Amino acid sequence: MIIFGTKGYLYQLAILTLVCGRCGNPAAHTLRKRVTKFTLFFVPLFPISTKYATQCTFCGAEQKVTREQADQLPAQGAGPGTDQPYGRPQQQPHQH
Repeated sequence: MIIFGTKGYLYQLAILTLVCGRCGNPAAHTLRKRVTKFTLFFVPLFPISTKYATQCTFCGAEQKVTREQADQLPAQGAGPGTDQPYGRPQQQPHQH
């Protein structure tokens, strides 16, 4: 008898301050990666699916993002705005 299946893994990649596209609040958003791996005899062998998403900690809204967007978000989270549809980094006031 051969036992096979899948197992999911959830990784938190970063916590970013973004303006939520749903509630409009500047809040912390978690950037997560969900990997589904094929298993044989309960041993994970190789990934069959990888998905990325951000989730607003204020309202709970989750937005799927591409791998390219997920790679760029941590750098954008520290700087001024972006025109991504899921939200934009919170802008910090400029000191003069």
